[in-house]
Amino acid sequence: MILSKQALAGVTAVGVKKPVENVFSFPEKILQFGTGVLLRGLIDDFVDKANRQGIFNGRIVVVKSTSTGGTDAFATQDGLFTQLIKGIDNGNKVDETIINSSISRVLAASDDWAEILKVAASPDLKIIVSNTTEVGITLLDDDKVTAAPPKSFPGKLLAVLLNRFETFGGSKDNGFVIVPTELVVDNGIKLKAIVKQLAVNNNLSEEFISWIDDANDFCNSLVDRIVPGKPAAAELIAAEEKLGYKDDLLIMSECYRLWAIETANEASKEILSFYKADEEGVVIIKDITKFRELKLRLLNGTHTFSTGLAIVAGFTTVKEAMANATFSSFITNISQTEMAPAILNKDITLDDAIAFANKVLDRFRNPFIEHLWISISMQYTSKIKMRNVPILQKYFAANNTPPAYISLGFAAYILFMKSTKGEDGKYIGNLNGKSYTITDDYASVLSGYWEGANTASVVDLVLKDVSLWDIDLSTFNGFKDAIIKQLDSLINNGFEATVNSL
Repeated sequence: MILSKQALAGVTAVGVKKPVENVFSFPEKILQFGTGVLLRGLIDDFVDKANRQGIFNGRIVVVKSTSTGGTDAFATQDGLFTQLIKGIDNGNKVDETIINSSISRVLAASDDWAEILKVAASPDLKIIVSNTTEVGITLLDDDKVTAAPPKSFPGKLLAVLLNRFETFGGSKDNGFVIVPTELVVDNGIKLKAIVKQLAVNNNLSEEFISWIDDANDFCNSLVDRIVPGKPAAAELIAAEEKLGYKDDLLIMSECYRLWAIETANEASKEILSFYKADEEGVVIIKDITKFRELKLRLLNGTHTFSTGLAIVAGFTTVKEAMANATFSSFITNISQTEMAPAILNKDITLDDAIAFANKVLDRFRNPFIEHLWISISMQYTSKIKMRNVPILQKYFAANNTPPAYISLGFAAYILFMKSTKGEDGKYIGNLNGKSYTITDDYASVLSGYWEGANTASVVDLVLKDVSLWDIDLSTFNGFKDAIIKQLDSLINNGFEATVNSL
């Protein structure tokens, strides 16, 4: 049996949350650019949840760039897909199975552009969301709004807005709330600027360009949820046997979820009424900087400071490392006692930081997700510069002694970056008898620093290299000596003894 509207009556597996009966008659309120698993596992989950509670009562029309890769499966399954939500929340294991019915249909921009413009002209449509990757929010100067369809996502959005403007005679009451979710800082502001520039490039009227400003609310937003997509083949087969049906669109996600939306417009907040179904997961606020800072420093930054040590210790996945008491102690201490206090500002209290850090630890312990440390190590140096150097600066501004756990994390990074250049030009490291490929634009620099040098000189060269960090890290009081000590200990005593000595 294949999952579909008709097959729902035959779904009898215990614990499966099936759609509410009237959902298929709900109007189409959202136009969604993208069919990716993040949109389905986060945004569409919030809408589905709100529909189940009788709050939003609207469905989603999804726009896909091409006619291949997913539209047929959505048509076969009437837009339905199964979401397995698995993880740790406040120390408790979560395991939910939901048949999501938020999507009414999927249209291919390459084949169905006229129908997409028809959807854009519907008075029921109120919201546009997107996740077209970071490259999606870029200006293609020669994109034509009259093309069917325009080449770029901003071009397609401009065409949708122009059609809306013409359909309703420029009425300011018929604009959209537009919420991009691409991982770009100020994504709403940047998208709006590109759309307006394209309007100028296409010689569209000043009246229309003013309408873009006055009738539409482009909201910056931040999304955070790990959605690996389909489980591994064996796990997928087991899941479908348990469910009693086949689902080509089945996805898995962690239980943590966040969609922070930036707007001061109360009318927009009411249009985005699905937030009422999960006010912990969907946060609508005037400034989302707080959430971006928490995520960047305490989720991404903690990952970054821990990656080298995990690989030095011989761990392959995050969950494997978190099952080790010594490593779990390290990552708990670095996030809660050193990093969290260093990111406080007028918007972030210590309670905020500690609470977020605890959530992060729950996510790292998720037994259902295979998160590889070597994948997290990609562009390791740049990640430290962006995510962690600001924490170091704030830490040393407030303290006169080097942070023990951060120093160890930095020492492990330097050891991880010790490598030799292979015949294929790739830089290969070797720890615990295991070889690994370093994917880092600065691999050659670090490899060169290790050639013929002792640990003290390597640390000195790395910290003083302003081209890596934009500042001289050796000027932080005691930081260099602390790193040298920890690096020597990692080499001579190993991971567990080094952590336990802190």
